[in-house]
Amino acid sequence: MSVVVLGSANLDLVYEVDRIPAPGETVLSRGFASFPGGKGNNQAIATARAGADTRFIVALGRDDAGDRLAEEARRAGITLLDRRVDAPTGTAVITVDPRGENAIVVDSGANAALLDLTDTELAAIRAADVLVLQLETPLDTVAAAVRAAREAATTVVLNAAPSAAVPDAMLAEVDILVVNEHEAAELAGGPADGATLLTALTAHGCAAIVTLGPEGALVGSPGTTPVLVPAFTVEAVDTTGAGDAFVGAFAASLDRTADQRSLVEATEFATAAAALSVQRRGAVPSMPAFEEVRDFRATR
Repeated sequence: MSVVVLGSANLDLVYEVDRIPAPGETVLSRGFASFPGGKGNNQAIATARAGADTRFIVALGRDDAGDRLAEEARRAGITLLDRRVDAPTGTAVITVDPRGENAIVVDSGANAALLDLTDTELAAIRAADVLVLQLETPLDTVAAAVRAAREAATTVVLNAAPSAAVPDAMLAEVDILVVNEHEAAELAGGPADGATLLTALTAHGCAAIVTLGPEGALVGSPGTTPVLVPAFTVEAVDTTGAGDAFVGAFAASLDRTADQRSLVEATEFATAAAALSVQRRGAVPSMPAFEEVRDFRATR
């Protein structure tokens, strides 16, 4: 399976706190570490570690953070299609409480400069089996990548995160939409139960996966009965990057047919990857290898 990921890369600045501060409140950190992160970067590394031939289209600053992110991606076996731009590499400030819950503030930096896809980048998208996208890079670039993929019959997986308004015309060109409950409600026009949200999303003509945290994930496509894939019961240490572990593992294990059976099987694999990831600290360090996920699934 060949996968192209187009998306963001950030240096994550992670603070361990007793509680996530309320507005106007100052809390003291119990520990600090920095990790490679960013939704695109996380998903690319998760995809590569899950066994897919992975290329990553990204914009990085000409700075130490950019060098560090590039080196980490290459170490994971990714073929990097990186632009170096005159802007600082993206950063994220993350607070994590003892339950593993987090709050995140992102500065896009160089990610905002990922505009006007080059011939080399478009060729990579068209040659791939799967294209994975998120919404931390300019929406016009995401739309251009979707169009290029559709022209070449490359399967398009859109993780519509963070929440943003996505044009209906773009959703109609996406093959598989992956969102959590909050993102699903944003796209569907309001909160509802998971099955109702799934029905609203598949009305665009795409398959959809709605992740439900500890309840698992709902999988559906137009004209099919939704399937609930249960979550694994684990003790979370840090939930940062769990959704990205899910998306990357999902893309790596997706069958080329992308039919309902393949969607469910890929979701089962992705659910196991996400469960492993929340038991470790940091986004990129938490992305599991294929063998880990395979062995962990066997314990169910």
